[in-house]
Amino acid sequence: MFGRFKDVALLLGRIGVAVVFLAHGIQKWNNGVDGTAKFFAVTGIPLPTVAAIFAMTVEILGSIAFIAGFLMPLVGVGYVVISVGALLSVHIDNGLTGQGGYELVLVLALAGLALGFNGGRLTLDHLLWGRNRARRTAEAGELQNA
Repeated sequence: MFGRFKDVALLLGRIGVAVVFLAHGIQKWNNGVDGTAKFFAVTGIPLPTVAAIFAMTVEILGSIAFIAGFLMPLVGVGYVVISVGALLSVHIDNGLTGQGGYELVLVLALAGLALGFNGGRLTLDHLLWGRNRARRTAEAGELQNA
């Protein structure tokens, strides 16, 4: 029974983190690639157009995948890349806390990474690959005990 609660808690955590990234992705989408790239250039992000496309892709498509639990480790790493870029280019000079501080960026990056690698069983990843992995592990255990 505890496992079910844990899986639901992980699902809720994934949804929460993904919604925040998705909201930022939609802001970038509304600004367009050019507008986002111009902002990135002003903040000193290298290859601003490539970075804008990458950020929009991870924040929109990645967040949808994260909610569904698909390719979660990849999305989690993408969240870290985007967050480190935001932290270093925009938030670092504002300190940890306060207006524009990097505490939220840091927490989102680490939560995305942790959930990306430990997202629970209520995921497409588990449905597609986890059950087969669990079956192979059980079969290997049976062979060792034989």
